[in-house]
Formats: sequence, structure tokens, C-alpha cells
Amino acid sequence: MAVSDRSTTDGPEADPAPADRPQTIRPTDDEARDLARKLVRTARYGGLGVLDPQDGSPFVSRVALATEMDGTPVMLVSTLSQHTQALALDRRCSLLVGEPGKGDPLAHPRLSIVAEAEKVEADDPAHADIRRRYLMRHPKARLYVDFGDFAFYRVRPVRASLNGGFGKAYLLSTADLLVESAAIEGLAAMEAGAIAHMHEDHLDAVRLYAEKLARAGEGSWLLSSFDPQGLDFVDGDKVARLAFEPPLESAAELRPRLVALAKQARGVE
Repeated sequence: MAVSDRSTTDGPEADPAPADRPQTIRPTDDEARDLARKLVRTARYGGLGVLDPQDGSPFVSRVALATEMDGTPVMLVSTLSQHTQALALDRRCSLLVGEPGKGDPLAHPRLSIVAEAEKVEADDPAHADIRRRYLMRHPKARLYVDFGDFAFYRVRPVRASLNGGFGKAYLLSTADLLVESAAIEGLAAMEAGAIAHMHEDHLDAVRLYAEKLARAGEGSWLLSSFDPQGLDFVDGDKVARLAFEPPLESAAELRPRLVALAKQARGVE
């Protein structure tokens, strides 16, 4: 089965609604983009849909997730699994993220991403950062991350559908989901060292960021990753995110921003 030749940078276009039917897709705005990106950044797991090579039928499984700094989802999968074998023959896939909370599960936001999977080879310059960020999100995976039959895959978005709750439907493009920023390269180069420093010398500040500013509640919060638009925290199976307002424009802004956030957090009752 051939891989779709549709460009991964093309955004979706909604079909015009008939005159007698109300338009159900809202114009994509910054609020929708922020929500979609948060759903991806905070997802520990997602539903992965692939095409069964036997007959082309849809096949769905659950995969554990992390992200690259620009927001591209990544997963660690066994090459022996059915979904990985399907991706080896047809890269097209879809990914559903967004956990239901209390009450009606359909009232909670979720994001369906149409994507193409790409294996991250061990010699890929990004492999070490992907591995580190994934293990910060899923530390138990350290037991098997380096097994020969496991590999990382990027889930490269082509387009997406966001359901922000009843009556809140949006269509998003690749550009709506991923972050383009001059700060990415510099932040990526300093991320591992900066996180280690924060944990060694400023763990109290990290926990204040999560508990007070991200309103994640008390816990043993750790900083798992950061990017130009915010900080990600983990506490066991719990995940939280604190957005930067405004986003960072350079890596040099990170330290003063963290200092300012610590002062802000200490002033929050």
C-alpha cells in the first residue's frame, strides 16, 4: 500500500456547509492552537491508528508518548508489535490524545492527528534528546529502551481535528500544532544541563512552579522538559504544564524567566 504523497505542510480545508446546515467548524484561533498543543505536550499515552497490512482495515492500539521540543509527538514501540509492522509498510497513521475527566467523557477536549510515522535511527542527531525526554516522562521504560527490538518513532502531523468540547470543533494544520522558534536550537543545547541544575539546586522552585502556577496540586514534581512556550512537569503518572507568557524568543531568556516565575510563585497564596 503506497504512502500518501500529500504534503505534511498543507493545512486542512473544511468543505463548505450547505446553505440549510449550520457550519460546525469554528475558525482556528490562538485559543484552539494553545489547547491543541497542550493536549499533545501533556499526553502520556494516546490511541494510535494504523492500516492493517493484511486487508487495509483500521487497527488501533495504545502507545506511550513524549514530544520533541517543537511539539512533534514521539513514541517508543516494539518492532515486533502489530502496529509497528504496519507502519513499516505504510507510514500513514493517526493519533488520538486527550484524557477524559469527571463526568461525560465526550465533554472533555481531545485531538485527532492525521500523521506519518518516521523511525528515529540510533545515529540520528536528535536520538539522544528524544531518549532523554522520553525517559523523563516514562522512567520505567529505562528497563527496555535500549533493547534491539525497540525503536523511537516520530509521529509527524499532517493535519488535525480538535474537539474542545460540545460545539467547539476546529481543523488545524501542521503549523498550528508545531512550534517554529529561533529559541529551539539554543534551548535544546542547554535543556539537559538546565534541568539537572534545577533539580540539584532549585527543586523547591520547580515544585512551586507546578503546585502554585500550573495549579497541579502538591506532589513530588520534577521538571521533565521545556520548550519556547512552557515547562512540563511529572510526578509519577501525573503530568502538568506551565505556559510561558509571552513565549521565549531566545535561550538567553530562560534563566531570568525562571527567576521571575519563582518570585511570582512565592507570592501566590
